[in-house]
Parts: sequence; C-alpha cells; structure tokens
Amino acid sequence: MYRPGRTLFPYLALAAVGLALVWSTTFSTLPQADFTFINGTELKSIDPARVTGVPEGRIVGALLEGLYRPDPKTLQPLPGMAVQHDLSSDRKTYTFHLRSNALWSDGTRVTAEDFRWSWQRMLHPETGSEYASLLGECVVGADQYHRGAVKVGNRVEIELEDRPNPAEPFPTGTILRSKVLAIDKPPEPKIPKGTSEDDEDKIKDAWKAKWQYTVEIDGQRQKYCKQPPAGDAQIKKCRQVLLDFSEVGIKAPDPATFEVTLLNPTPYFIYLAQFFPLCPVQRACVEKYGYPNWTKAGNIVTNGAYRLEFRRFRDRIRMRKSSNYWDAEHVQINVADALAVESPATGLNMYLDNQVEWTEAPPSAVIPELENRIDYLAKPSLAIYFYRMNVTQKPLDNMLVRRALNLAVNKESLCKNLLRAGQQPALSFVPPGLPGYEPASAGEYNIDKAQDLLRQAGFPGGQGLDRIEILFNGDGGDHRDIAQKIGSDWEKNLGVRVGYKGIEWNSYLAAVRQLSYSVSRNGWTGDYPDPNTFLGLFVSNGEQNSTGWKNPRYDQLIADAAREVDAKKRLQMFHDAERILMDEMPVLPVYSYVSVNMVKPYVKGFYPNAQDLHPLRDLSIDAAERRKYFQAKGTP
Repeated sequence: MYRPGRTLFPYLALAAVGLALVWSTTFSTLPQADFTFINGTELKSIDPARVTGVPEGRIVGALLEGLYRPDPKTLQPLPGMAVQHDLSSDRKTYTFHLRSNALWSDGTRVTAEDFRWSWQRMLHPETGSEYASLLGECVVGADQYHRGAVKVGNRVEIELEDRPNPAEPFPTGTILRSKVLAIDKPPEPKIPKGTSEDDEDKIKDAWKAKWQYTVEIDGQRQKYCKQPPAGDAQIKKCRQVLLDFSEVGIKAPDPATFEVTLLNPTPYFIYLAQFFPLCPVQRACVEKYGYPNWTKAGNIVTNGAYRLEFRRFRDRIRMRKSSNYWDAEHVQINVADALAVESPATGLNMYLDNQVEWTEAPPSAVIPELENRIDYLAKPSLAIYFYRMNVTQKPLDNMLVRRALNLAVNKESLCKNLLRAGQQPALSFVPPGLPGYEPASAGEYNIDKAQDLLRQAGFPGGQGLDRIEILFNGDGGDHRDIAQKIGSDWEKNLGVRVGYKGIEWNSYLAAVRQLSYSVSRNGWTGDYPDPNTFLGLFVSNGEQNSTGWKNPRYDQLIADAAREVDAKKRLQMFHDAERILMDEMPVLPVYSYVSVNMVKPYVKGFYPNAQDLHPLRDLSIDAAERRKYFQAKGTP
C-alpha cells in the first residue's frame, strides 16, 4: 500500500497547538465518539477498487470485509465473509465457503456473486484500479480481461453504446456474447522517438480502437469496432470488446460458494483474500448511484463491522457499528471518528490534549522525549521509504547518474541524526526480514565511487548536469527535511543542483502517475509477506511503476517466479530481479520504516505488527482503566 507519510513540523510549534484547539472547538456540538484517531491526509476515496493508500485502507477495512480478515496481532488470515476454504491438490483452485449470516448493512445477504461482480469491476479496464495486477498476476484470464487483450478464437463480451451513464462502466450497456472469428487491424503506428509513456499509450489505444472484430450473432457474421470508419454501415459501433468474463477463473457456482482458479500455485494468495481492494461492494448500490455517489453516507451499503454515518471534508469520517455485521456482538467500539489531520505536530498535540486516543508518526524532533513512555509503541515494519526516478527525463535517463545519486546519500546519518525512531538505512528495495529471502544490495555510502560513476556518465563534478527537483507530498516537515538532507549530500558530494517542491496529496499522486516529476519521494508497505509485493511494482507498464523504466529480463524473472513451485528457486528469481533493479536504479531505497504509534493505555487490542495494521473491529476501550487514567490527570 502507498504510504503518504506526513507533513511534519520540526518541533511542536505553538501554531500546531492553536490548530488543535481550533479543531476541538469547531465541532464541539457533535456527540463525542467512543474512539477517535488521527487518520492523516484527506482520503482520495473509499471505493476499494480505486484506492491504494494506508489512510484509505483503514476506512475501507472498517466499512467492508473480504473473504478473510487479518489477525490484529499476527496478521494471519482469519475467517471473514468466508468461514473456511478448500485448496485443490494442485494448489491452483481455492473454493471459499461463505457464512450463512453474512449480511449487508441493508439486511440483504452477502453472496458469492457479490464477490464475483466486485472482482470483475476491479478488473474492468475503465475502473482504473491500480491494484488490478493483484489478480492479473495470478488468476486465470484476469490480466487478459483487464488489458482488453482479445485473440481469434476467444469468447468475448461486446458492450453496445447504450449505457445509462456513458461516463460510468457500471451498469454496462447491452452485452452480446460470441466467439471472435477474425480481427482486422490497420497498420501499427510508428511511435516517434522521445514520446512519453502516457502519449505512447494514447497512440496505441487510438490504434486499437480501430480494430474490427468479426463475430457471429444469431447465426449472422457481424463486425464490431470501437471506432468504425465513417459511412460504413456494415461495421457496428461498440463500446468495449473484452474477454468474456466467464473465461476468467473467478466463479460463483452458488450463493455460498466462491471459486478462484490460479495460473500457478501462489503462496501469498490467501493473504490477498483479506486485502482491502478485494472487499466486495454491493452491485445494486453501485449501479443505482454511480461513482462517486455510491460511497456517500446515506447511499453506501457496507458489509463490515461499521457503516458510514457521515463524512465532513477536511474534518472527519464518523463510523457507527453495524447491527447486521455477522460478529457484531464482539465489536466493542460503537462510534469511531477518523480525523483528517495531515500534520503530526497537530495530531500529537491533540493526543497529548486527550482529544484523540491514537495518532501515528509523531515528529522526529520529539521522539527522544516520547520513546520511554508506555503509550509509545514502535516496531520495524515491512515498509520502505524510497525515491522514484523518472528515467524518461535527463539526466536520470542515464543509469550511471542514478547509481551515483544512490551512493552519494549518507542514509545512516539521515536515520540516526534526523529521523531518530530506529529506522534502518535501506541497502535494498525489499526490506529485510522476509523468511528465506536474501535481498540484493543497492550499495553503501561511497563518495569516491559515486563521483567516479558521475564522471563516467560525462558529468565530472556535476558539470553540465541539469538541475534535479525532488517532489514530495505536503509543504514541509520530515519529507522536506529528508529531501533537503539528501539534496545537500548530492550538492556537497557530486556538485548537483537540487530543487524542492511540495504539493498536496492528490496532486502529488497525479504528478507521479503522469511522470510529471524528476525525483519523487514514496513509501510502500508490503500488502502481504512476500518479495512480490515490492518487486512486482516495477514490471514494464505496471500500474504502480511510474518511473518510465522497463527491463524485459526483469519482467521475465517476475513472471517466472509466479510460475515456480519450488520455494528456493522462486526466491532466487526474486533476488535476481532485485539485482537488476538495484543495478539500474530506477528507484533509490532510503530507509526501512519503523511504525510509531501513540496509543492511550486504556485502548485494548492494539498490537504493533510488521504491516502496521490495526483493525478497528478488534479494538476496545477499558472503561475502568480510562476512568483511572483521567483521574490521575485530574480530568473528569
């Protein structure tokens, strides 16, 4: 999952105190929630198919529940909507058995068809899910459906031009089903040298829109095309031609049975079954209101422990326990508020002022004053802070420049003197700690070698090197401090000119995705305990790649690892792929995260863990301990 990080003040400024006081009084007329926490940046969405961030994942995970759910302590999969599953002898087919008391918040039953349709929606190319590759990499036919890759002989679904809302893929227009008899393609366009990746995709999409598919409908041969030639009445216009979803290994043979067929044995698949992008959404709700209206309070129908009571932009999301949740009797917190507070300085002040029970990532400058408190919880996590490099722009199109930049950063000093929460210098992209996996080294701090690489690249002492700008989300704090420390190392050690730019979260996401940056800060938390959750990000044209980097050998190793059943050989393939990534350096690993949380001692069920996941449904408040806590502070 994307880690947005936070915009941190270098110390607890009086301005932050003022902001906290304003926050506490602005909505003082609201009844107090049972549990309030700082959730960081304003959410992009709460549609599980369209989000990737940690703050979004927390809310989606409270409102919706997948086939399985994570144990709050060990993260091992626990029964969710599925009470159990069977695995075929070849380890390729999972059969999930849904519980009979799984209900939506409107009282209707959660069925296997809800999962089948939701996963289809996630894979549909017009949904634009950045997590579609989760299924595309391992489920039969899923990648072909997502990419709209159709071949002669395939069964297809042809969508006509009669959608109720042309801008939304669901509900669809009329669907015709047939087998492709022939595909007529115009000459493939030549891509001009220097064309950006986005523009190249647009050129290819425009070309594919002119493909003509010959099928047989009601015994008659017919041609369909997304963009037929003008005046040719023999070729009918359609909106989509996709692989028939019945050919994808995602089935609902009956309301209580959900079946998934994999391309190859996939050791981490059961962890995907509890990951928030694969939570179901109610089809009737989505098709009635459309996106984003279906996610609004009053419209949204949920199947998780909570329902959405209201959402106030730049303020909070209020959630109330759902009486229809299958395990409602064990959900202890009735009303919870998630506050959209981006500044950890403000968040920490609100925590110290007892306005919230939980905040994360306090400012680095005050960690030495906090780390001996009983409510300070820190644990190494399966997460990496790194810099993406846009290899389509000069001078970062030169691999030697990228390698020089990596070796010129004193990561140990950054962790020890700036961050100070136990973060470890990242000498690989995959964080340490995955059983049996040996990460490939990115190389240690070495000024002489960095300068030599820059000289080999044709920029001795930085001469002739274009200015490099570091992009980060937010307008100050740790991200800026980290950028300035790294930029200072580059300027001092290599003679590089460096600029800095902070922008708000959604604009930052768009800039990274569109390659409108030179160097950008990023964070990634492993979605499951396997190297693939990190290395799978950078396959060519991957939804999360966003560097412009491509390497066919790297792609092949990731694909081969997906098919390999021998665990030792599989991990070696990942190591070899990471070796390529670290040699060509489209990403610069900076440090391995330590998750830091401040949690009131009367909050129970909160366990530090490697993915920093803390399901709301498993938390509770010890009322007696809470009274004792506030009495000790002289507060009623």
